[in-house]
Amino acid sequence: MSGETGTPASVAPPKTWTIGSLVKWATDDFRARGIENPRLDAELLVAHALEIDRMRVIVDANRPLEGAELSLLRDLVKRRRAFEPIAYLRGYREFYGLKFRVDKRVLVPRPDTETLVDAALTRSTHVSMSMRQLDLCTGSGCVAIAMARQRPTARVFASDVSADALAVARDNALRLGAYNVAFVQGDLFAPLAGERFDVITANPPYIATSELATLMPDVRDHEPRLALDGGADGLDLVRRIVSEAPEHLEPGGLLAIEIGAGEAEATIALFEARGFADVRVHRDIARIERVVSGVSR
Repeated sequence: MSGETGTPASVAPPKTWTIGSLVKWATDDFRARGIENPRLDAELLVAHALEIDRMRVIVDANRPLEGAELSLLRDLVKRRRAFEPIAYLRGYREFYGLKFRVDKRVLVPRPDTETLVDAALTRSTHVSMSMRQLDLCTGSGCVAIAMARQRPTARVFASDVSADALAVARDNALRLGAYNVAFVQGDLFAPLAGERFDVITANPPYIATSELATLMPDVRDHEPRLALDGGADGLDLVRRIVSEAPEHLEPGGLLAIEIGAGEAEATIALFEARGFADVRVHRDIARIERVVSGVSR
């Protein structure tokens, strides 16, 4: 694994590569380069390359690696050194119990976004059998598809301005059996003018433009900027969605939007100024105020 990939001077390669020695070497290498979770990343890459689970990586630590396996791992390590996201290297990311295919065309689904799904499901039980939902900025389709799988009798629409993202989302819907989702391309509500929904969800870009340069290289250098840049204060699309949503919600319909840390107070004010009732904040697993939801009057 040395040579062009550049083994750190402090980490001498073994004479015979085994699963265990490769994991240790990659872990030390990733740590030296400032990569977060180096051991986890090393184990995930080895498991992916060898098509085994992480438990087998541990159990079979002494198994020698073959030439073709080393070649594949060399490429994966090289790409991770450039901070390419693990999800892109593996080609998928788990979200809400489902395995979504992802690549550089879409944002990697985050566990935090499961809070958006939870909030929408919890606050729409009264229309669970006949729900009409719109998911804005759908990206990989993870929110729309998770909702559709939880509510198989619902009719779910998902929009995105990116044709590339929608291609990924459609593939995910077909693979995951979410046949009650329809995808449309366009700017927010534009493709569905005149339509009304019981639930509108959105995970828009919400990073302030000035903060993009401070993001981890995994995100800043690899994930689509279109899905990250929320304008001067991060709320450009949040404002538009809150402003336009009442025209597309049934009376008593729910709007739920994912936001960035520290944006809850401003977002609540937007909801209340637009006339939404019962405005609530939902915290993610890290107890960060992650989602704001409200009911149309």
